[in-house]
Amino acid sequence: MRKALLAASAAVLLAAGPAAAQQKTIKIGFVSTFSGPTAVIGNDMRNSFELALDHMGRKMGGIPVEVIYEDDGQKPDVGKQKTEKLIESDKVDFIAGYIWSNVLLASLKPIVDSKTFLVIANAGPSQIAGELCSPTVFSTSWNNDQTPQAMGLYMNQKGVKSVFLIGPNYAAGKDMLAGVATTFKGQVVGQELTTWPSQLDFSAELAKAKASGAEAVFVFYPGAAGVQFLNQYAAAGLKGTIPLYTAFTIDELSLPLQKDNAIGVPGAQEWVNDLPNDQNKKFVADYRKKYTGLRPTYYGAQAYDAAQLINSAVVATKGKLDDKDTVQKAMEKADFKSIRGDFKFGNNHVPIQNFYLQDVVKDADGQLSLKTVATIVKANQDQHHDKCPMK
Repeated sequence: MRKALLAASAAVLLAAGPAAAQQKTIKIGFVSTFSGPTAVIGNDMRNSFELALDHMGRKMGGIPVEVIYEDDGQKPDVGKQKTEKLIESDKVDFIAGYIWSNVLLASLKPIVDSKTFLVIANAGPSQIAGELCSPTVFSTSWNNDQTPQAMGLYMNQKGVKSVFLIGPNYAAGKDMLAGVATTFKGQVVGQELTTWPSQLDFSAELAKAKASGAEAVFVFYPGAAGVQFLNQYAAAGLKGTIPLYTAFTIDELSLPLQKDNAIGVPGAQEWVNDLPNDQNKKFVADYRKKYTGLRPTYYGAQAYDAAQLINSAVVATKGKLDDKDTVQKAMEKADFKSIRGDFKFGNNHVPIQNFYLQDVVKDADGQLSLKTVATIVKANQDQHHDKCPMK
């Protein structure tokens, strides 16, 4: 009788084991900015991440998903605190998000030290592509200087001989301006780094740009600052006299405020809403249907791909996330269909991808939107990957 009871108990435990494992929740922490003037960016990222979960049936590998969203307030110290909470208290399996390079850099050490897998959905400081690369850190965006490098190449094609650079004085701003300088063959006649994020009056910088005699101006200002800069550029009478080139200054969030001032200002980006692959068509259509009156941006596209990358690792490992090496290898394969088209990782876990020229047009409804004009560079790999010790 005792042997029979033990055998029956063992059978129950064996049957319960797999079932219990299936009850595990995949916990994801998502750090972004959900308050203040730049909350529209964080909201777009959250919207797109949530849409990706909808497309998965709110499960990854058949396991329910719990997402804990944390607001960094666009402050490095707050971002670090929220990151530590997710790791130590919430014990998340993955962390995703991060708009700002300075916030990400402040948060990086506790993530790496804890061996928590991170999927960066926007920020791209050069250090993380190079000497600070990590086996558990992945990006579904780019390295900061890749997009401005593409714009530098386009300016060469346009025959621009001299440029004045303007951007914010923080990690990403410095990377952006340096990126243009690495590919632009003409002369950089001057540059201005402004107080970030508080400065929204650019009259002094615009005056210096005009006085410099430069043929063109390159600018990097995301969010509210980009709206103010573009409008002030036009108000100062420069739009019709000095061509403006940009990265990350014009997007589907800023366009309704920049209006016609954005027309004729080319930008570079790795994702544009009209990329013709089926996954992207579904993403854009479903986003506009779910979030009435809104259009997705590249911020959202990168967050959508972040969810897809995490899902690919959970599916490949059947939810067994304790084996870090196996999870890492699964993520390195990038076995998912990116909404930007071709997508693969370099040795530093930064995507090797195309960058496109985008322009502002009016769609069939008379609304302003971004349109892909040309491919500036194909299968671009960032210039810092050879500094990464991972091979």
